[in-house]
Amino acid sequence: MPDVTDSPSQGRSITGLILSGGGARAAYQVGVLAAIADLLPDAAHNPFPVIVGTSAGAINAVGLACGALHFTEAIHRLTQVWQGFHTHNVYRSDWAGVLQQSARFVGHSMLGLGGDVPVALLDNAPLRELLSRELDFSGIAAAVARRRLRAVAVTAFGYESAQAVTFYQGRAAIDPWFRHRRVGVPTRLGIEHLMASAAIPLIFPPVRVNREYFGDGAVRQSAPISPALHLGATRVLVVGVSNNARTSAETTQRNQTGKPPTLAQISGHMLNSTFIDNLESDIELLERINHLGRLVPPDARSKGLGSKPVDVLVISPSRPLDQIAARHRRELPAALRLFLRGPGATRASGAGVLSYLLFEPGYCNELIELGYQDAMGQKDELCRFLGLQQMPAPVINLGVEPRVAESPLQNVAEAMNPGAR
Repeated sequence: MPDVTDSPSQGRSITGLILSGGGARAAYQVGVLAAIADLLPDAAHNPFPVIVGTSAGAINAVGLACGALHFTEAIHRLTQVWQGFHTHNVYRSDWAGVLQQSARFVGHSMLGLGGDVPVALLDNAPLRELLSRELDFSGIAAAVARRRLRAVAVTAFGYESAQAVTFYQGRAAIDPWFRHRRVGVPTRLGIEHLMASAAIPLIFPPVRVNREYFGDGAVRQSAPISPALHLGATRVLVVGVSNNARTSAETTQRNQTGKPPTLAQISGHMLNSTFIDNLESDIELLERINHLGRLVPPDARSKGLGSKPVDVLVISPSRPLDQIAARHRRELPAALRLFLRGPGATRASGAGVLSYLLFEPGYCNELIELGYQDAMGQKDELCRFLGLQQMPAPVINLGVEPRVAESPLQNVAEAMNPGAR
């Protein structure tokens, strides 16, 4: 097995994986990773020495890093978790939980009751229990020690410092970095870092790490690709959770109703601005820098002038995820449907918010399937990017009833567990 953590100065490419945030939308990332696992000639090989995640993407990133000694098994575990997700696995969705949290939120925010206890609209204590049960953080150190992983990082936003802090665990040779409102801090990753990175403002409560409270890392992450480059990546695969780049003018015009926006519509745009816009802007900026770098004459490059281009491959949904969420909105527990009906989140026009909160099997499995199909649609580009030989499409039928007939995605999960037939 080749050493995947060599320094970029040694002339070898180091591939970074960037998993953006987006709540339940992150199920899409699992489908993309499942497709990559199917393309690998060596099931155990980790093709991503550098793994960076934010918000729900941070959970996927750390889950992958914990199992970096066997990439396909790690994908299998992630797939199992996401395929079996229910809302109550992430936050309280029962009547007692929803009503109690709503009362706490109103009392704390409007009446000043509750003291210094962090509060939000939803109680995500079940997510902490799930992560504690499913993740073995010792796997990160083991993968780094055996040189199968260079570094893994998650980003959170400090409410007092107003900085995007990237907590990373990896080789000791990686230096911290300090930039305007974004820093890199070496640490031993744990549950608190993940809970902080996934704490969507107002929706989930902030989490204290050391001396400061942190929230979702996407809030002030002006350069989402930057942490991967600081950790040594020389090329990056970005798995997004938006199809903004594919949205046509016709679709935009069709969505214009002339009616006042609901609270859910406004919140949906705010969430999109938090999770999506910075990433898309950073990709565009990096492509421009790459273009300028290619204009530098070769003799000047040999003298260290100009910048070396960073190869970027982006995989993003081919269909609007809010439309998929709208079709599955009845999967929400009754208490949440009532709670979200007033703001308009249970209507088709408010499905943007729903697409972040709908942790239910029907929705998550459709996103996983979409991610798999979209990645396979870019199979040639993926193989070129990862330096893989073309592999035949999986044809094994292992007895799982797929959403689409002969879905190869199911083969990834079940190939690791033949006894499930």
